[in-house]
Amino acid sequence: MFDEYAAAAQDLTSQARWTLGKAARKRAPRRTHAEWAPAPDRPDPIDILEEQAATREKDLVPIRYGRMLSSPFAFFRGGPAIMANDLAGSPVSGITVQVCGDAHLVNFGLFASPERDLVFDVNDFDETLPGPWEWDVKRLAASVAVAARQQGLPYGGQHDAARSTVRGYREAMLGFAERRTIDLWYLHMSSEKLTDVTEQLAAEFGVRAPKLSPDRLAKIFSKARARDSLGALARLCRPDGAAVRLASRPPLLVPVRQLWAAEDADRIAEGVQYAFDRYRASLGDDRRALLDQYEIVDMARKVVGVGSVGTRCFVVLMRGKSPDDVLFLQVKQAEASVLEPYIAASRYPTHGHRVVAGQRLLQALSDEFLGWTTAADGDDYYVRQLWDMKGEIDPSKLTPGGLRVYGALCGRTLARAHGRGGDEVAIAAYLGKSDTFDEAVADFALTYADVNDRDHQRLAAAVEAGTVEAVRP
Repeated sequence: MFDEYAAAAQDLTSQARWTLGKAARKRAPRRTHAEWAPAPDRPDPIDILEEQAATREKDLVPIRYGRMLSSPFAFFRGGPAIMANDLAGSPVSGITVQVCGDAHLVNFGLFASPERDLVFDVNDFDETLPGPWEWDVKRLAASVAVAARQQGLPYGGQHDAARSTVRGYREAMLGFAERRTIDLWYLHMSSEKLTDVTEQLAAEFGVRAPKLSPDRLAKIFSKARARDSLGALARLCRPDGAAVRLASRPPLLVPVRQLWAAEDADRIAEGVQYAFDRYRASLGDDRRALLDQYEIVDMARKVVGVGSVGTRCFVVLMRGKSPDDVLFLQVKQAEASVLEPYIAASRYPTHGHRVVAGQRLLQALSDEFLGWTTAADGDDYYVRQLWDMKGEIDPSKLTPGGLRVYGALCGRTLARAHGRGGDEVAIAAYLGKSDTFDEAVADFALTYADVNDRDHQRLAAAVEAGTVEAVRP
């Protein structure tokens, strides 16, 4: 279906693209997006998780299950592979974009632009691939429904929150379809713009969002600006004579020198240099010149996220011209996208390259140190700064009105990302000005929240039965 659309989309005029988008409604009427139910032969969600666990660090897998067990929302965060299997049977328009692949509420947030301003954007790309834009929208809307349910909102409140999220996406896409191509490419959400948009959305919806007020957002921005290399130096390191080393806080932070025997030191050092040389080659000339002004001081394995727990992730401490002139890089393993079994495989030779290319396409402004590498054992990784003014808005602390506003904000942000990596005109034409698609996807989101609750209970039962082990360090 996607090849069929690509073959037809040779005329780049706005009118031709609009016509294609409207025609896509015949293939997948907008109201049919509500008509989803688990397939009779749906795989056991625990089997999907266990299949992933087979390729992960064995001592960390119980931590992943422990984190997923903590709440239905945490389970949802950790289960993109489960939802990918479910979405594969849902209707799609045939219009393809570069998808995030895991577009839930917590995968949006703040980080520093190259100009050292704060921007708000999608910030997780482990699963990115070209694919159906609807899958990202449905995962985002479902995450809002799950979050709303966890906060105790009634059915109507859950539906309102999910519907507002999709409305934010649709209305933004309609606006982007009218922009000049180059203007959409450069568009980004600064902290100042974020404050204005949240106030605008609260007024449009007629709700109060005190946790997203200008004063509250200013505090979030201030906290994010403190999460930089100096902040990481204070929180993740300890003095070691005249030097500084990464602290040992097992199992969440373990220096490499403690993971392998001393006699393996030379082999490990050679492996690090091998991977680092390949990472360096993935950067532009200017970034290589900057990187070369730092030297590696220490490395540690770090546990991050929920769904990523068990994949290899390392923190690299680098030093410049003085003890407090430091740079922290995160080196994270990149496996095949959870979407890959259901759509075409990546055209990039490594999964690290896939992740970086997807991030650069979807994000308006990306990390200056973003790059990829392959280790001597053949595992793929991508590299970025560990803390680069990273901040987040915690959906669990939002009021019902605040959740509607934040969902719509994330919907708008996702639309901007899809507009960069897809056909915003055709998607806008498919969506239209009515709320038909909004209502349908909100219905889907509540249905999926029911399924997610049952899946979370299955994990709890498996832990209780001793089938899987879960720990919460």
